[in-house]
Amino acid sequence: MQTTITEIAPDLFRFSTFVSDFDMQVNQFLVRDEEPLLWHTGLRAHFPLVRDAVATLIPIERLRWIGFSHFEADECGSLADWQRLAPHSTALASVIAKVVSVDDSAALRSARGLSDDEIFTTGTYRFRFLQTPHVPHTWEAGMLFEKTHATLFCSDLFHHNGNVAPTTSSDVVDLSRQKLTQDQEGPFAFYLPWTTQTERILRRLAALRPKTLAVMHGSSYVGDGAQAIEALIPMLKDVVGGV
Repeated sequence: MQTTITEIAPDLFRFSTFVSDFDMQVNQFLVRDEEPLLWHTGLRAHFPLVRDAVATLIPIERLRWIGFSHFEADECGSLADWQRLAPHSTALASVIAKVVSVDDSAALRSARGLSDDEIFTTGTYRFRFLQTPHVPHTWEAGMLFEKTHATLFCSDLFHHNGNVAPTTSSDVVDLSRQKLTQDQEGPFAFYLPWTTQTERILRRLAALRPKTLAVMHGSSYVGDGAQAIEALIPMLKDVVGGV
């Protein structure tokens, strides 16, 4: 097992570890800036691999922000490991995640709880946090939008399997349909739930008009992100029972 590194946008690096048992990539993203940001910590089992990969780009102790969408092993499982090596780092998550789970169960230090539409900066780059309950899943979920290069860190949305290329401009919605349809036949059914708020939340994300979708499992999508998100809506309705 190894972790590969790809710069998918200026100062934005994708770290990918392929887990053959699940035919799935687990990806993290580093924004290299005055206050470096790591988005997704990765699993604890992968920490030595990802740590060594990140260390080729920045000294680990320089990490300032360690963020994630929601409380789950691949999102924040190795948070404490990162914080031990980066003594000035602070976890970033939604206010709900901070209060309900992160401060008590994952972080070594009090997390920064982000409110919906809150803007923060890492130096050169400015980010907008969007609260997205149950998108991709869990009450506390949120997503991050980098405003300069229009990158949406979209967590488990567009999840597709295989040891695929770092980026693609081809259709990722159909690939995600294949993965979700397969899941519906087993214990991982309704991995991405459909609620009365899902369509509204997805249309709000599409309105950002992202140019890059930083996908947690699979290739990052480079192209018309709004169109891809709009295409995701009827697919999710169809596969996970929204209609």
